[in-house]
Amino acid sequence: MLISDSLPQLWLSYFVLSLLVLVTGYLGVRFLPKLPRWVVTGVVAGMLWAVAPFTSPLLEDGEHYSGLAPAIVVAAVGVLQGDGGQLAVATPLLLVGMAVGGVLGALLWIWRRRRNSDDDNDAPRGGGKQRKSSSGNAGNDDARRREPVLN
Repeated sequence: MLISDSLPQLWLSYFVLSLLVLVTGYLGVRFLPKLPRWVVTGVVAGMLWAVAPFTSPLLEDGEHYSGLAPAIVVAAVGVLQGDGGQLAVATPLLLVGMAVGGVLGALLWIWRRRRNSDDDNDAPRGGGKQRKSSSGNAGNDDARRREPVLN
């Protein structure tokens, strides 16, 4: 059961918080163009969601606990404890997660761009009718911004 077992609850909490970090981070870099914004968001997602194995010693001699944790957490604990073994395992997995996330962010940008351009080509704005603009050029006025005119 989810409530009685704390490990699934911990992973669920981490997933929800990481989604919150991703959404606020995406909104925080709105000043960037869309491609770098998606790549940065993908890199952060890869950094947050990469998983690494770890071992932690218990109180009794010779016993240890092994499990999986986010690679960023394993790397941070390895740095704080001075454990080069955990750092050597977590850092490459963290870098691979960041690279995969960046590539997926770029692919998502390409997919969205292609989908939006296909939608624009399939359904022309204005019901397919071309109107003459005030300058006399035939074209779609919805594509340009028109200022209101007082007569």
